[in-house]
Amino acid sequence: MNLPNALSLGRIAAAPFIALLPFGASWELRLAGFVLYIAAAITDYYDGVLARTRNLVTDVGKLLDPLADKLLLFATFIPMYLLQTSPTDWLLGVVPGTSWLPAAAFDFAFVTPFGRVSLPFWIVAVIVGRELFMTLFRQAAARRGVVIAAIGPAKWKMGFQATWVGAAYFWFAAESAARYYHWTNAAWRAFANFNGIVGVVTMSVAVVLTLYSFALYLHRYSSVFVASRG
Repeated sequence: MNLPNALSLGRIAAAPFIALLPFGASWELRLAGFVLYIAAAITDYYDGVLARTRNLVTDVGKLLDPLADKLLLFATFIPMYLLQTSPTDWLLGVVPGTSWLPAAAFDFAFVTPFGRVSLPFWIVAVIVGRELFMTLFRQAAARRGVVIAAIGPAKWKMGFQATWVGAAYFWFAAESAARYYHWTNAAWRAFANFNGIVGVVTMSVAVVLTLYSFALYLHRYSSVFVASRG
């Protein structure tokens, strides 16, 4: 077991906690979820760098790293969607014993100068659907002897996506603390708007780059499958 593989295993082990801590009953638990996500995002970057620069690429690592990435994707997007959507849409009246919860208890949409912005389901579908498709696409190409490496726009997409998720996870903790301590001053409102703008802008750019990189992958590598049929 080398260091990159250990880091991948660490992300796999952390994924359930990253998914559950945002639903915690206190701002401290939600802050712990944010810190754990940041640690997972950093190790996601460095395990690949270590594997390449130190010649530590292994068959086990080729399995663990993509698995950790997919688990982290689901571990973040499920709570992001549920917590940034009104609970009347998915929680109240569905989960026994939750009908007493006020709507604000789970309303963690981004705050912006133009109003609150939640995470639409279609964005979740685009991001997750693209990742699942590309996983199958890469596997099919590999069976034909073609390795599909990450392209520039896809790397940028990951950067914007990580920033967006980080902004959302930090918002879960910050908004919870604001409600607990009754923060309503101008400094808090300015921070809330700043964090919301960062979240919405990086979300928007990540979606555009998701679609753009997906189109580039199809354009560059679809010929692999056409040639194999010929």
